[in-house]
Amino acid sequence: MTRCLLTTVFLAAIAVSAATAQANAAAQCAPRAEVIKALGDKFHETVAGRGLINPNVVLEIFVSDQGSWTVLASDTKGQSCILSVGEGWDSPSITAAMPGA
Repeated sequence: MTRCLLTTVFLAAIAVSAATAQANAAAQCAPRAEVIKALGDKFHETVAGRGLINPNVVLEIFVSDQGSWTVLASDTKGQSCILSVGEGWDSPSITAAMPGA
């Protein structure tokens, strides 16, 4: 819950154009460089994987060693939208770091 609140507060502070906000009412969008910097600075997340949605949009998953994760969609114009965030990402590096693993 705290992570969602922090993400919302941070993204609210980033200037987002009215047209983008209306077009992406369910998603929070900003320039890709700003979003990636914020994910690294605030949540220590780095890219874990990428995939093409279509020739104009890339889907990326960012994760931290603590297990937080963010799904990001970025277009060819440099705009990124956060599609989802969460906790408890399970990957081999996180599992190996767990007590008793």
